[in-house]
Amino acid sequence: MASLINCPHCGVRPKEEFSIRGDASVERPAPAAPDEDWHRYVHIRDNPRGRYLEHWHHTSGCRRWLVVDRSNVTHEVFSVVDAADKARENAQ
Repeated sequence: MASLINCPHCGVRPKEEFSIRGDASVERPAPAAPDEDWHRYVHIRDNPRGRYLEHWHHTSGCRRWLVVDRSNVTHEVFSVVDAADKARENAQ
């Protein structure tokens, strides 16, 4: 059975319409941050096993960026939110 993603804009769609773009929990350093902070942000990443947040792009649909909470072991999707909404929520 194909994996399905419940896009908040387009409804339930097959995962093949999306591109995974990486860990959504990494925080971007401030523009004036030291080079070491930028090096860690760009080049050094954990590779967790299990449930975590990922950025996904709905490339064959609404073209919106999404934050998907899923397990990379079982591929179960727990929630999907628009990345802009998530960013506003985190800014508060």
